[in-house]
Amino acid sequence: MRADAEKNRSQILNVARDAIAEHGADASMRDIARRAGVGLATLLRHFPTREALFEALLCTRLDALTQQAAELETSASADNALLSWFRDLVAFTQGYRGVVAMMAAAHTNPDSALYASCEAVHSAGARLLLRAQGEGTARADMNGDDLFALITALGWAVDQPSFAPRADHLVQLITSAILTNRPGNDDEKAVP
Repeated sequence: MRADAEKNRSQILNVARDAIAEHGADASMRDIARRAGVGLATLLRHFPTREALFEALLCTRLDALTQQAAELETSASADNALLSWFRDLVAFTQGYRGVVAMMAAAHTNPDSALYASCEAVHSAGARLLLRAQGEGTARADMNGDDLFALITALGWAVDQPSFAPRADHLVQLITSAILTNRPGNDDEKAVP
């Protein structure tokens, strides 16, 4: 790809990331092109559909989360690695309204442009879970599919306006159910 084309593509992705964070899946392609300083035709040359633009954004972030999991596997305790990665993945789903449905659909569709990235992030989470289970800090009765389902469900819940203010509390509830033998997991805390 030519240098100017690569620069345009990067600029479009940066602007699209912000626009989608603000407006979700309904972000205007025209507005993204305008904010990126390119014509709509240039945007459409790089990303012929809204879905192609979303897929490029999501693949980039999912691949970063997969890389993060690999780094956490060697640099943090098993339970802290899983907790940190889980929180970051939920934060990612919060940052892109509508992403949960796309991830859930892509997870079982090998024809999806998101499939490889979703499969990689799913496998990375399963490895982190297995490591925590091996150290006795995570429930033994769950697997990577269960973890992915919980993240998806939590991502959907915190995407709803009525649950969004309680996102941190919901993450804490779910992670305390996954991770055992952690300080504070046995404490009953009053919740407003």
